[in-house]
This record gives sequence, structure tokens and C-alpha cells, in this order.
Amino acid sequence: MEEMIRKHKDSVFRTAVAIMGSVTEAEDVFQDVFIKLFEKQPRFESEDHEAAWLIRVTINLCKSRLRSFWRRNTVPLLESHPARSEEQSGLVETVLSLPKKYRIVIHLYYYEGYSIKEAADITGQKESTVGNQLARARKLLKSALKGEGLYERV
Repeated sequence: MEEMIRKHKDSVFRTAVAIMGSVTEAEDVFQDVFIKLFEKQPRFESEDHEAAWLIRVTINLCKSRLRSFWRRNTVPLLESHPARSEEQSGLVETVLSLPKKYRIVIHLYYYEGYSIKEAADITGQKESTVGNQLARARKLLKSALKGEGLYERV
């Protein structure tokens, strides 16, 4: 179990932060993902299957938290994601400002390195849907970053 946590902690945590938009809430999701893994103790065909299962569980738990009564009836505190530079911080904030469906595909494609097909399998959507969401997300990011003057520097 410790080896699996060490191997997948970064991926699970980054996915949770990208969706939740909060480090604190991502930490809670992170714990829940590995509790679920401990409880279920599924058998995996390969390391890729293991990673995809953990990302899928992370996405599902994030969606559940975002739909919760408590979440809908509170105003979240905006936390900034750790970034190495001011430019990167602006980019992360812009990505986090996207609607959830776009944050998920941007994160899976750019941060986790999944192909559109793999991202579609993980999210349970059609490849064409993920491709369209990725294209729309890029367009939104480009527009937002141009407005902030970050696009030329990124």
C-alpha cells in the first residue's frame, strides 16, 4: 500500500487540486482515494490500469464533493496552488478558473500526459467529447491569458 501511495501520490493530488481548486479539499480527496483503495483492494492488470483506476476514483470523489449540500451552500476560500513563478501562478489560477469539465481534460492531457483516448476512457466520455472540451478549454485559456498579458510570455 505504501508503495502505491508513493508511486501515485503526485498524480492523484494534482488531479484533485485541478478539479477542486483548493489544496485543502484536494488533501481530503487524496485521503479518501487511498482509503477506497485500501477498502476495495482491487486487482490490476497493469500499472497503467492501476493509475487509470486511481484517477477515475479521484475524479468521481471530486465530483461527489462538488455536488455536496455543504459545498453548494458555502463560499470557498480561494487558495493559490504552489507555483514556481508569478507567470506560472497566473497560468494555474487561469486554469482553475475554467469550468470543471475543462479543468479535468486540461489536467489529464497536459499535466498527467494522457492521450485524448485515454482521457475519454478515464472520464467515461466519448473521444470526440474530450477532444471538443480540450479545444474549447484551449480557446478559453488563450483568451483569458491574452487578457492578462500572459499569453505572449507563456
